[in-house]
Amino acid sequence: MAKGWTYQSLIDGKMTVTAYCHACNHHKVLNLEALRDRFGPEAPAMADDIIPKLKCEKCGSKKVGLIYAPDSNKVSGMGKSLYAKAKGV
Repeated sequence: MAKGWTYQSLIDGKMTVTAYCHACNHHKVLNLEALRDRFGPEAPAMADDIIPKLKCEKCGSKKVGLIYAPDSNKVSGMGKSLYAKAKGV
């Protein structure tokens, strides 16, 4: 497998991905299960892969960023092993 996250690795690692709009500050947690079902479990899920497919549902801007974080409802600690895998360490 190449370096980086896939949708399935994010789900397995109990991560959340939040999209935020630089234009209007709207934000939304992405549904990783739905994205996995649409693009496949091994589809790359790094920011460079996801951002071109997004636009703000509130204002329509394409100036969108992503925040990857451990889901505090599902995991304790900071998900260090998943971060290390994404970096290829």
